[in-house]
Amino acid sequence: MTLLSHPAVARIAARGLQTVLPKLLAKQTGGADPRDRLPQFATERTELVVPSSPPAPVVVHRAAGTGPDAPVHVNFHGGGYILGQDHGDDALCRVVAVRAGAVVVDVDYAVAPQHPFPAPVRQAAEVVRWVAEHGGEHGWDGSRLTVGGQSAGGAIAAAVARTALRDGGPRLLLQVLHYPPLDLTVPVTAKHSPLARPVLTPWMGEVFDSAYVPDASRRSDPLVSPAAAGDVEDLTGIAPALVIACAHDVLHAEDLRYAARLDRVGALAELVEVPGADHAYDMADDVRGLETYEVIARHVAKATAV
Repeated sequence: MTLLSHPAVARIAARGLQTVLPKLLAKQTGGADPRDRLPQFATERTELVVPSSPPAPVVVHRAAGTGPDAPVHVNFHGGGYILGQDHGDDALCRVVAVRAGAVVVDVDYAVAPQHPFPAPVRQAAEVVRWVAEHGGEHGWDGSRLTVGGQSAGGAIAAAVARTALRDGGPRLLLQVLHYPPLDLTVPVTAKHSPLARPVLTPWMGEVFDSAYVPDASRRSDPLVSPAAAGDVEDLTGIAPALVIACAHDVLHAEDLRYAARLDRVGALAELVEVPGADHAYDMADDVRGLETYEVIARHVAKATAV
């Protein structure tokens, strides 16, 4: 543990990363717009603001020919709980919209340190409930509803599924958990990768975790750490899950633990392990990324089939 794990320091570091990281990523990609990835998958984009607390901007993706009774998939982006939507999931959303025939709602949820836990989870649950209840007004079938996300967004999706289980709805037909952090009770320094320099470094983990959940005693909350050893809630009835883990990711072990736990209650649709891949592999590799996005789309289509 370093000074970066101190909440006040983590807040400052996180705010700095909110400015610096997007610029570094843009430099690494030559300024390429992530919305230009996989151009063969085209959708019509519509922007809405969901009246959650705080209000959540969303981008709605709809492929040509998608009818008003299409299923709907709600996506939560990654970014260590501190970065807002930069359209990095745009390609994923378009592939799911085209291949699954679903309307995809990509959510720009509130992030830390401005909005620490539980605010992002509460807002995400409100967004999903709104999507379930207002489909008739916007051209989708809210009763055929799935959720998912990558990295921190996958953790948000897992928390939404747990919230829906506790609250008795809305009914979710699938949760897609793509390399999510699922156990913040264990510091990143104690998580291992076969790589000498994995994507998620200890200092990054300290900033992300401490900015998102400043009170370390709250990191055992099931809505933060569903794969923690101390979480023994009965998950019977939770939405079936597609869990995608990266073999070289420091989060690999906790993703497998949660998949096994879901499997014990019959809620594991599939566990996919991506060989030789580290965290966020899909952002730099369109070929492997598309392979996974196609798997996600097939599961969404299967889960929402009438």
